[in-house]
This record gives sequence, C-alpha cells and structure tokens, in this order.
Amino acid sequence: MNSGKLIIVSAPSGAGKTTLVKHLLEVSNELEFSISCTTRSPRENEVHGKDYHFISSEEFKQKVENQEFAEWEEVYTDILYGTLKSEIERIWANGKSVIFDIDVEGGVNLKKLYPENSLSIFIMPPSVEELEKRLRGRNTDAEEIIQMRVEKAEKELLLAPKFDVVLINSDLEQSKQEFARLVEEFLQQ
Repeated sequence: MNSGKLIIVSAPSGAGKTTLVKHLLEVSNELEFSISCTTRSPRENEVHGKDYHFISSEEFKQKVENQEFAEWEEVYTDILYGTLKSEIERIWANGKSVIFDIDVEGGVNLKKLYPENSLSIFIMPPSVEELEKRLRGRNTDAEEIIQMRVEKAEKELLLAPKFDVVLINSDLEQSKQEFARLVEEFLQQ
C-alpha cells in the first residue's frame, strides 16, 4: 500500500494543473483527491464537496482558529483556500495516497510540512503569453481578474525551483504521460 504519501501539484492559474490531476485520477486507483476549502464562489460546473468545500469567510476563520488546516492561504484578497488535516487523514485511512491541486504558496507550505513522503510538481506554462491566452479561452473571468491572475503567475513562476519537479505543459498529451510516469515512480518507492 502507498498510503501516507502525498502528490502536491501546483501551478499558476491556467497552466493546466487541474486537467492533469483529473486525468491522473481517471487512470490511477492509488490516489484520492484532496478537496480543499475555499471562500470563493463556485464556478459553473463546480460541485460542493467534490471540487471544493465552499464555505463562508467566518467558517474558514473559525477553522483557522481551531487549527484544523494543514495549510491555508489568502490567495487573492478575501479569497481563502485551505487543506483540512482531516481530509488528508481520511484519505490515508482509506489506504490511498493524497493528490493535491493547490496554489503555489500552498504547495510550498505542504512540502515543508511533509518533506519526506511527498512529491511536489510545479506545472509550468510554456510562456506567460500562453497562460494569458488559456485564461481568456476559459471565458470564466472578468478582465481585471485575468490581469490579476497573470500578475500573480509572474510571481509564482519564481517559486518553481522550490518544487521537486518542474513539468512544462506545452503539449497536453505529452504532459499527461510524463506526469503519470513521475507519480507512478514516486508511488513505487
């Protein structure tokens, strides 16, 4: 059994981390997705309890005060994200390894908490221009949100060296294969 391991996947918004994580979950029965808490509103097609636990700022702050999070971050002003300790423990109790689709700061923080039993992978976009093009292609965010995400991405790219592996996602099919190979090798250790 590979329980007790964590796969930490981080990237700037629009780099493709969610697509890669979802693909891996479809082809692997050794992993279970860690559902984060967030104070932001759900996007179209996002389901509470499946994609995120959508909670109020007050509830989030109470969980911080109760030390229920393994890590948490104010990713954007008044938009909080966090990983519940109970979520990690639940997945390990099921005999699975945990896979995270998490913002860059959160990924760095999780790696610090679990240095020995985690693999941290930074999904790198081919360029900031391509990242912006992908964000626009989603048609989910207003212009000021896109600009905020691009500015944040430029800062996040500087944190890539803090990860165990940097995977450049320029060709999705190739990236899916390389991503699956990296994770499989880690789980077999």
